[in-house]
Amino acid sequence: MKSLHAQHHALADSAYQLTVLNPAEAAGAAFPPFAGKLRAAGLLPLRPTAITTLQVNVGKMCNQTCRHCHVDAGPDRTEIMTRATMQDCLDALAQTDIEVVDLTGGAPEMNPDFRWFVEQIAALGRQVIVRCNLTIIVANPKYYDLPAFFARHGARVVSSLPHFAAARTDAQRGEGVFGRSVRALHLLNEAGYGIAGSGLSLDLVYNPAGAFLPGSQAGLEREFKQRLAREHGVHFNRLLAITNLPISRFLDYLLESGNYAGYMDKLVQAYNPAAAASVMCRSMVSVGWDGQLYDCDFNQMLDLPVAAPAPRHIRDFSLAALQARSVVVNQHCYGCTAGAGSSCGGATAG
Repeated sequence: MKSLHAQHHALADSAYQLTVLNPAEAAGAAFPPFAGKLRAAGLLPLRPTAITTLQVNVGKMCNQTCRHCHVDAGPDRTEIMTRATMQDCLDALAQTDIEVVDLTGGAPEMNPDFRWFVEQIAALGRQVIVRCNLTIIVANPKYYDLPAFFARHGARVVSSLPHFAAARTDAQRGEGVFGRSVRALHLLNEAGYGIAGSGLSLDLVYNPAGAFLPGSQAGLEREFKQRLAREHGVHFNRLLAITNLPISRFLDYLLESGNYAGYMDKLVQAYNPAAAASVMCRSMVSVGWDGQLYDCDFNQMLDLPVAAPAPRHIRDFSLAALQARSVVVNQHCYGCTAGAGSSCGGATAG
């Protein structure tokens, strides 16, 4: 499957996605403005609490082309972060006490400077999170040592596994992905990841395979742990349940399947003010592959940069200015505030 970008699909244009999310009143099917929900809860303008995470997208290149991907990543994407931009990130970190650097993509490991970047972040004493799609570990011999590399630098590994059933995972991420993912999980377990007492954290990410919200994160975690251990001998630490946001390929799926209006209605009806108060954009800054700054990875993919007067590029990083900014919101934000809430760290509210 090609990316929307390679297909020259209308939804490859972020501006067009925003017109779908914000139809003119005359077009009908409009949903209540998300900003109005925040205003009613006393949360507008939405402000950061404390910036503890720098999330860095090191490129859109990926060895998979998943049906739900909000990044529209794939083997045909060539956008990649340069070492110079990585150095800008390191310079920004050195002037702050930001605790966590969350590396994402695409498959971040495909960036040729990925290992150098991880080493430099670790040398600054910051926690590294790697968003690993698992199959990259077994995709090529040059990646086989990734579990040992991750362990050597104390990286926390967060990996997508949509379901413990092969058919459900393969339907979302591609034929044979489940089997390759299990092989990668065994290699991570052998390196100590997910094993009690090792100090090496392995978390799995669940996201629904259709136009519905995730169930209880705690309940899903129990079921995943039981089934993966019993049927595949796989162990992990936590399960993170993440709601699919109506962006890029998942938006394409919703429109093609006729589920868009129904799904948006589910998100709006499930809006939770407690989840809104705990959204991840209040504690992070997101860096694009080209160094541009965003409130979160989702805003990044919709080309919604941080609001002025905050700096727009990592080379101009100012923690004080970013701490004082107003977070940019739009209709897709309903996905992070529905039900138990959703963030890169899983559910945000009870």
